[in-house]
Amino acid sequence: MMKWIKEWVPVILLAIVLSVTIRTYIGEAVVVPSGSMLPTIHINDRLAVDKMTSTENLKHGDIVVFYPPLPEKKGERFIKRLIGMGGDTIEVKDGALYRNGEKVDEPYIREPMKYDFGPITVPKGKFFFLGDNRNESYDSHLWPEPFVDESAIEGKARFRFYPFTDMQSM
Repeated sequence: MMKWIKEWVPVILLAIVLSVTIRTYIGEAVVVPSGSMLPTIHINDRLAVDKMTSTENLKHGDIVVFYPPLPEKKGERFIKRLIGMGGDTIEVKDGALYRNGEKVDEPYIREPMKYDFGPITVPKGKFFFLGDNRNESYDSHLWPEPFVDESAIEGKARFRFYPFTDMQSM
């Protein structure tokens, strides 16, 4: 028994440390909990999230995992599309999204938006997110504080790995 403990305990401890380190700092698999990103991402899809992507490397249109600025959702992660970054002016009118006064081509949204929003300017160090299922998504346009701080960014969705028939990079 002592021989088994001496051989396996260090291996098991190393595996635990590596697992926690990788999941915390490098990458993680997440399950999509809602239909807010339909038709791009479906409920129960599994995504690989890159936690090493810095906020300076995020681009408009990226799919990002973050903690929303909502006290009632504390600890819950959201998955949405990055629409605005510090300095961007965002507006929704006549069913379309405008960023800095220019209409944004969004072939990934389910249907035109049935609401107007803004214009609103995203503060430096903050981000503005919308779901692709715009009329059914609880996202920045509905929150009392519509901006997500860069410290709340968890990572960028890189790859859908399940269901296997829908595997693709994001």
